Amino acid sequence: MEYPFHVKDIRISDPFILADPVTRKYYTYASVFNPERYPGQRRAQEFHALVSEDLIHWSDPIKVFDREETDFWGCLDYWAPECHYYKGRYYLISSFRAPGTLRRCQALVADSPLGPFKPIADGPVTPEGWQCLDGTLFEDHTGTPWMVFCHEWTQVGDGQIAAVPLSEDLGTRIGDPVILFRASDSPWVSSFVSNGPCGFVTDGPFLHRMKDGSLIMLWSDFTDNGYATGYAKSASGMLRGPWIHRKNPLYFHDGAHSMLFHTFDGKLMMSLHAPNRHTDKHMMLFEMEERNGELYIVNEITGNWYNYAERPKGSGFFKEPYNDHRGF
Repeated sequence: MEYPFHVKDIRISDPFILADPVTRKYYTYASVFNPERYPGQRRAQEFHALVSEDLIHWSDPIKVFDREETDFWGCLDYWAPECHYYKGRYYLISSFRAPGTLRRCQALVADSPLGPFKPIADGPVTPEGWQCLDGTLFEDHTGTPWMVFCHEWTQVGDGQIAAVPLSEDLGTRIGDPVILFRASDSPWVSSFVSNGPCGFVTDGPFLHRMKDGSLIMLWSDFTDNGYATGYAKSASGMLRGPWIHRKNPLYFHDGAHSMLFHTFDGKLMMSLHAPNRHTDKHMMLFEMEERNGELYIVNEITGNWYNYAERPKGSGFFKEPYNDHRGF
């Protein structure tokens, strides 16, 4: 396989990285990658994957799901796909919508990270009548899989992070939804959000078990500086919480929808997109550190932060000095 697509050139929303233990390669998924470079992708009808061996050089897009090849109900809003390796199979989780319906979340399944992915069941697992997005997978201490997702601010005003228990094949909801927390529970959410047309937003939940056994959840909202990622910690160490929010966001330079993964040499990494302008969104990959039960950014490895991120001059997060050239 060839890898001609440099990470600095990838425009992507909500990048999720699968570090596949079987192929020992990295995968990221989207409905569309750089349409001017790769014409012919159908945003609302397909998913594509990029493959990498080093997180810097990536393959051309490979189609992994095509609605026309299945009897699938959803034809709109193919947003924020995640791929999880779970019990020997690959599960692609995303939101979907049909005309005249609300957006809901569902998993597709395949025997390869490159598909072809197929629906597990006939319909979504998030509750009927709820406007939802950004489903992610979590397995609790009993071995029960859950889909954790956002109940959208567009419907409830104060966005929620909720969860539903799933069947072993991830195709069916087997219990009632549980609301884990609301966006306004966090101290770092800017007050201007509540006074504007948006309400309080919840985006992109992702759960991570820390080295000390504690459970944290990354999620995204807005601050005065723009789109941001924060995290909360479960006081019980379990999914139901209660969730205690950190005072300040983890990353607040108009970039978010973050997740964590380990490289094949054991480094903890975080991916996100920034800035939060659709035509300028780029993948950013950060080295992370767990210290005293908390999570810290060490360095951004792709170089995109220096070119594209929105940040106040002189911010001292990274090893390199601030560079005022953005390279648009």
